[in-house]
Amino acid sequence: MPAPAATVRSFHDLRVFARDAVPASGGDWLAGGHAMPLGDPRLRLAAVTVPAGTGAVTAVPADTFAIVVAGDLAITGADGATETYGTDDSLVLPMGAGFSWSSADGARVVVMAYAAQEGTGRGPVRIDREADLVRSNPPAADLLVGETPSCRNHTDFTSADGTYLCGVWDSTPYHRRPMRYRHHELMHLLAGSVTFVDEAGRAATFAKGDIFLVEAGASCSWESREDVAKVYAIHRPA
Repeated sequence: MPAPAATVRSFHDLRVFARDAVPASGGDWLAGGHAMPLGDPRLRLAAVTVPAGTGAVTAVPADTFAIVVAGDLAITGADGATETYGTDDSLVLPMGAGFSWSSADGARVVVMAYAAQEGTGRGPVRIDREADLVRSNPPAADLLVGETPSCRNHTDFTSADGTYLCGVWDSTPYHRRPMRYRHHELMHLLAGSVTFVDEAGRAATFAKGDIFLVEAGASCSWESREDVAKVYAIHRPA
């Protein structure tokens, strides 16, 4: 009997994935949803339908990045401050934080949660798409085809162990040879477009507004022919 074909790690369109979102059960919508296996017991990726109404979560079980794919969601932290999130807004619900929520019309949300060993003690954190960015390292020189890009970053949230980060990044255009990802990275493009090709030859171009995931273990090239900006949630093991 021939050996089963090896699974090729790759990239995934999360707006397509979110079409299969399933309703949350009860008030704790973080616990429900349609899940995508990631091969790492510390990580959970899910698409969930949040019903119209209200609810509360006593303590978030993991550092959880959440992006509203459609609809509306208001989050009130333990300090009583309320932030309202519309379509394409994103936030982090840190492990251990308590919050209440409400939605006038319901929402579809994609979450990526990392079960850290300890929390940060923070309340809900909005991802600030207008944050001041600072210069960050470009891709490794031996991977680049052509000019070295200028990259900038702002990190809104870092887990207690420093392996889960969420924030905003931008870059001038560049072409990078395939590299093996050590990390899972969820990306929401705020500007520009990027073409990926994986080791099986599968290609896809993601543009402004798209939400996608590159899996740990994937070997993918990157080509952007215009300036790119993105929100990211990334887990890079120590």
